[in-house]
Parts: sequence; C-alpha cells; structure tokens
Amino acid sequence: MEDQTGVPGRAGGDDGPDRPLREPAPIDRPGVDDDVAARFSRPAGVTGGFDPRHTATDTPVEPGGPPEADPALARAFGPPPGAERGIERHPDWQDEVAAPQPPQPDPWRDPHAPVGFGAPAVEAADVPGPVDLTGAAEPPAPRLSLSEALFERRLSRQALAGATAVLAVVALAGGAIGAVVADNARVLTTSTVRISDAPENVLRPENTVGEVAGKVQPAVVSIQVSTASARGEGSGIVIDPQGYIVTNNHVVTMDGAADRADIDVVFSDGSRAPAEMVGRDPATDLAVLKVDDVQNLTVATLGNSDEVEVGEQVIAIGSPLGLVRTVTGGIVSAIQRPIALGESTSDGDVVIDAIQTDAAINPGNSGGPLIDGSGAVIGINTSIFTQTGGSIGLGFAIPVNDVRTVVTELMTEGSIQHATIGVNARKADNGSVEGAEIVNVREGSPAQEGGLREGDVVTRVGDRAVRSSDELVVAVRQAGADVDVPVEVIRGGTRVELTVRPVLG
Repeated sequence: MEDQTGVPGRAGGDDGPDRPLREPAPIDRPGVDDDVAARFSRPAGVTGGFDPRHTATDTPVEPGGPPEADPALARAFGPPPGAERGIERHPDWQDEVAAPQPPQPDPWRDPHAPVGFGAPAVEAADVPGPVDLTGAAEPPAPRLSLSEALFERRLSRQALAGATAVLAVVALAGGAIGAVVADNARVLTTSTVRISDAPENVLRPENTVGEVAGKVQPAVVSIQVSTASARGEGSGIVIDPQGYIVTNNHVVTMDGAADRADIDVVFSDGSRAPAEMVGRDPATDLAVLKVDDVQNLTVATLGNSDEVEVGEQVIAIGSPLGLVRTVTGGIVSAIQRPIALGESTSDGDVVIDAIQTDAAINPGNSGGPLIDGSGAVIGINTSIFTQTGGSIGLGFAIPVNDVRTVVTELMTEGSIQHATIGVNARKADNGSVEGAEIVNVREGSPAQEGGLREGDVVTRVGDRAVRSSDELVVAVRQAGADVDVPVEVIRGGTRVELTVRPVLG
C-alpha cells in the first residue's frame, strides 16, 4: 500500500503523511594527493583518452616529472646506450657479428690450453644454417675408427689404458650376470638328476581287495537298456554258464517306465551281446536275463547271506555313472534291515530284507554284486539313501539267499509268488509298544481266518520280532506259505497269541 505522499510505506507505521523527507547523505570523496594527480591525471589541455597532438616519438611531459627509475632495473631492461627507443632485436639475433670473437682455446688439441668450461662440441651438421669454419671456430675433428685407435697409435697410452679398463669391467660384469643366470637354470633343469627306485627286495603289501575283485570282475557285466525315448544303465552278474544273468528289476524296466526295452549286455572284455528277459519280480526288485551264443562265460560264486556278520569287509563291483569295472570297499553296517522300495505299506510292496553297507554305491551299481573277503557274492546291490544324489555310505543289497530262491523260481517258472496274510499295516510306536498296526483285514484272508483284527499291533511273526510294517512283510515271506505261523499281537494293552497260515499271493 502507499501513504498519502505517494512514497511506499507500512500500514500502521510511524511514517505519517506530514513527516518531512530526509536529505540525501553527503558523498564523501577522498582527497587526491598532488603526486598521484601528477602521475595519473590527464595532461593540461587533454580532454579525451588520447592527445591528438601526441605521436609515438614524442615524449610526454607529465606533471611533476617522470618517476625516477631503479638503476638496476634500468640496466636490466633498458635499451643499450645510443640505441633508439622501441622494440629492438636481441644481439644474438643479428645477421652479422659486429666483431669476430677470438677463438676459444681447444684443450683437446692444445695441451697447454688452460682448463675451463665451455659449450659442448657439436658437428657442423647439427648447427642450423651456414657455419663459417674459417672464422672463430675450427672444424670438428673426424672420429677415429677402431683400427686407427688400436693400430695407428691415434690415442694416447692413457686413453688406451682407460678404454681397456672399461672393457675389462664390462666383461667381468657380463660374466657375473651369466654365472647367476646359469646357476638359476641349473636349479630348474639338470643332467645329473637321479630318481630313486624302490628296492627290489622289499615286499609289497598284500592287495587282498584287488585279488578278490580280480576273481569276480570277469563275471560282472554292464547292462544297457534303451527305448525310443530313453536310455538307462546298470550292472549284473553271470550266475549260470548257459548265459543267465541276474540284475535289478528297476534296471531292465528303467524304474518301471518301460515294459519292453532293448537290452544289451557288455562283458568285462568289452564284447557285447543282446539279452532277453527271462522273468522279473517287482516285489523283490530282481530280474533274470539270458544271452545266447556267448562262450567261456565266467560264473560268479554265490555265498551264504545267513552267515554275514556286521563289521566284516565287503566289496562292491559295478558300473556307477557308466564307469565300468569300478571297485569300492567297505564293511557290513547292518543285516536284516527292512527297506521299502515302494510307496504304500501293503503286503504287495517292494520290500527287501537288506544288507546295509558303507561301500560306495552310486547310480549304475544297481544289479552288481556285493562280495565278501573270499570272493563269494553275498548280495545284489539295489538302492541307496542319499540327500545329494550320490553315495553317503548308506547302501543296501538284497541278501543272496533271497536272490537264490527268487532267481531259481524265475529261471524255472518265469514268475514267482510270495507268502502273504492279506493285511495292510503301518508302523506303530507309542513309546511302550513298537510294531506293525493292522489298518484293515481283507475279507477271507489268512489274517481274518487267524483272528487278526483292525487295531492289533503285530510284534512278532514266527521267530522274528516285528518293529515296522516293512518288517511284517519280510517276516511273513520268510515264514513261507501253507504253514502255520505263530503271530503275537498287542490288543487293548494285552498280549495275544494267534496262529496264521500264509498263502501265496
């Protein structure tokens, strides 16, 4: 807003319309010294920046006279005496030398010349422009050749002695460097090396594992299975000179993905032959193959798995990951280890009463033999427990006594049936009771006829204790069919003895 005088102000302030205006502050101009005015002010009669009457040759007269120059600066930067003012050329830039300088003494040619410092010697070619060699400077002397210096006595004895000393020092230094390099080279390579051999009279340690494996390896084969869309590989052993080979069911069926596939057998000597399926048993994961027209087969020796003890040394042979004739060793970690290879828990599951070993077993070992220290086959490697896809020391083999029973039936009949009581079960463990709890009993089954009920916990079949549903399956198979088998159950907290007669199913 504006007040009544037309001068901007603040509403409600002290500036009223009748207040007088203040006078402008006086300008304080500093005084000018006469000497400064004489030096920097315009001359009298000059009104512009330049005096039109002034010329380049005129010497302006400044009021008070020009300042007195420093004598040292005048000598350093002023013109020489008698020279005109203005831009002048340096004396060294003159085209002609006013007066020739006397020649400098040359100590190289005049031994009586005084010692002094001078410009370095240069050749005429290095001097720009024409050089007068007849005037102040003498022409440079030509360089001496090696023959002139050594044989024409163009150098003094002192110069020759100095050159000889320099050459001797250089030769000594080069020789020292060469010696060091040669010494370092001798550290890396030498013609005097002698590699020590083992004494001939020292006996090598016995290689029992190698000897045992050497006996069995000719009987171990690699099995290659292929279909139009897939390919698999495993191992097997020759069990009969007529060409019968035992392996795992999951090897020839590629884990159940192929009912019919092309099967080739590769022997230890590299020969190959096609194989035909004789029979297979999914319940125990065993299969029998046969090759024809193959002569001089090495047959594996089958042992007795009932005599296997925990802790004894064992060897696994097979083709893990396609690496044929691979031998690994370990011990028997456990026996009568029921292992389910299927997903359900009924009597028809793929369950084996395995030999557990820590010998390294990997994919491709399946169907290969587990042998004892005598070279006898005590099991057929079939599965592993792993969290990495490779061996972690938990391998399982089908006991050879079970293999012998199943394979004999397959070779004679082409199929096999196992004893069953007709129940489904699951593991029971409430802290005080451990066994197989009956989930259901099939109508008309041996279990129903023997008095088993749902909810009963089976703890023993025959002479074998039962601690899980898998163990119930293998216990019934071992008891056999068409024989009365005592079965112990826990019913309502009471122990009950029953008799069941398994049948083939």
